[in-house]
Amino acid sequence: MPDALRDDVYRRPLATALERLGVGPGWRCVDVGAGGGDVSVSLATMVGHSGRVYAVDSDPLARDVAAAAAAEHSQVLAITQAGEDLLLPEPVDLAFCRFLLLHVVDPAVVLARMAGAVRPGGWVVAQEPVTSAGRVAGTALSMPDARHPDIGAWLPALVRQVGLELVDAWAEAPAGCGPGAVAEYLASLTGVDPKDDPVVLPPLVTVLGRLPDQGVAGRSSVAARD
Repeated sequence: MPDALRDDVYRRPLATALERLGVGPGWRCVDVGAGGGDVSVSLATMVGHSGRVYAVDSDPLARDVAAAAAAEHSQVLAITQAGEDLLLPEPVDLAFCRFLLLHVVDPAVVLARMAGAVRPGGWVVAQEPVTSAGRVAGTALSMPDARHPDIGAWLPALVRQVGLELVDAWAEAPAGCGPGAVAEYLASLTGVDPKDDPVVLPPLVTVLGRLPDQGVAGRSSVAARD
């Protein structure tokens, strides 16, 4: 599935989240599960040369793709690392993931690692789908290859479970009928062109979690057991 197409149809939730936080020059960020690097490049543009973006992916090929996409941004550092093993050389202001937790074995462990990567008062932002809430001509979508296709429905609870303050959460679902980015994206996922059928893509749930200023105190046992 082309990352650029996914970024196009789900661009508004990403922009809303980053603008809400006021991401700007000098921020340190990590993009966990960076894939093709679209989000990493967006972050690099916002943090400027005084900031830093770690583009982390477990697939070395994806790391290379992200590095190539961010070639013009020296502040982007591409790293091969699984979310369950996330370890950075410095605390960051923002840990971000999108379309990642639905594929990992234990989403809470990855979120706990992300929480452990941010400074006290820093942010964890996750964007994940509720796949079965998507519709094509009224029929529910499914994603049999995903471990947790409806993980978006659990995100707010998971954020609190790993010791983060849940600041906000919302869901957005791109929709369309006939040719366009929504139909193209669905065809890239399924290999089937929906033609003129009405499509509602899976809602993307965004959560904004904040690490309390006291840091790791009070962190749940999820983080402790890893």
